[in-house]
Amino acid sequence: MASASAQCLPTEIICSICKDTFTDPATIRCGHRFCTPCLCLLWEDAPTVTCCPVCKAASPKMDLKSTILAKKHIRSTGNSVICQLPGSAKQMCRTHQVIKLYFCEADKSLLCLFCSRSTGHATHEHYSVMQVAEHYREHLLMQMKSIWKKKQENQRNIKKVTNTFRAWEGFINLRLVMIRAEYPKVCQYLQEEKQKHLEMLAIEGTVIFQRLNRNVARMIHMGKLLRKIYEELKEMCLKADVDMLQGVEDTMKRSQLMQLYIPQPLDPQLSTWTITGMLERLNSFRVYITLDGKIRNGCVPLIEALRRLQCGPVHRDVPWDAACPENTPTWGAQTFTAGKHYWEVDVGNSGDWVIGLCKESWTSRNDMLLNSEDIFLLLCVSKDGHFSLFSTFPFLPHYIQRPQGYIGVFLDYECGMISFINVARGSLICNFLSRSFSFPLRPFIWCGPK
Repeated sequence: MASASAQCLPTEIICSICKDTFTDPATIRCGHRFCTPCLCLLWEDAPTVTCCPVCKAASPKMDLKSTILAKKHIRSTGNSVICQLPGSAKQMCRTHQVIKLYFCEADKSLLCLFCSRSTGHATHEHYSVMQVAEHYREHLLMQMKSIWKKKQENQRNIKKVTNTFRAWEGFINLRLVMIRAEYPKVCQYLQEEKQKHLEMLAIEGTVIFQRLNRNVARMIHMGKLLRKIYEELKEMCLKADVDMLQGVEDTMKRSQLMQLYIPQPLDPQLSTWTITGMLERLNSFRVYITLDGKIRNGCVPLIEALRRLQCGPVHRDVPWDAACPENTPTWGAQTFTAGKHYWEVDVGNSGDWVIGLCKESWTSRNDMLLNSEDIFLLLCVSKDGHFSLFSTFPFLPHYIQRPQGYIGVFLDYECGMISFINVARGSLICNFLSRSFSFPLRPFIWCGPK
């Protein structure tokens, strides 16, 4: 419906859609001018080809360049006809019976000239009604544009989600096919990796075995040579002075030279191979171990046995302080009686440490030894610059490179399996297989200086 003010205005500033003065006018291709909101609402649900509401000419775009000129035209025309409007439309002041032409910013009210100078409003800021109305219209138009942009964005999102919704079932079916096709590839890859790993392990094992065999043969041969030179030295000592002095220099040189080439025992170490996906699989069973400071059992016999491995028979009289914090093992606060669990222990660069699991009852005893039952430990021992790995129980050596940093421990209680993992390399150190657990297991940790 056309407003009362629109009936007094010239037709060139009247929108033919809403029959009122232009609001944010825009000119389309055919030359007709309309309110931008009117066109937006009219064309929103229109077919793909939009047309002029007056002449029906196709008009795919709005000519926004003429908007500013149209606004200026509306302002100038509106100013010239405003005085033609009836007084009742201008909210007459009941007190002074004159038109309210001012707006009080303080209390947001319309005032006439006399009211604006009254005691209650004299200190307030006043603006003309037309100026304030134009200001608010500008803000309203800005809000309308912002709302319309959001509406268009929402409409695009609706189309996007609708298209996704329609394609979703087909996508899921296709995804199922793709995933099914990938797993055999992974199994095949892991099977090939396992086969290559086992083949390389067998080859490396054979090479090291041959080197050990040659090392033993050299030492046996050297033993015979040493015995022979020993016997020559003995005979030399028994000779008469003159005879001894004639051959002693040669014998002494051969003896000294032979001692320079004494073969050393070989320290065999197998290479460690990364097992693809192992850490990712184990991390799905990740737990975080906290230490129980209330358990004071020092397991002194076990650590003393470890010390004997470190020092050997020659240095057993080295002072040993079992009360030293570095020599005191720690127990985990958690116990495990079921399920799969994985955690990591940081041993840093330490060459002496013990980690693993023990039967819960060992926390109240102090007679644990390396050959005690129901202890499942991995030990690292340093001696004369060399590092050795052992597991217990039973006590077995492991000829692989010493792990550093984080050591992973994995427990599968129902399957009776405990594994130790080199986290940095993603490789297996060792594991206990086919054990039967019928008792609580508690983590055990001892680490020397890092």
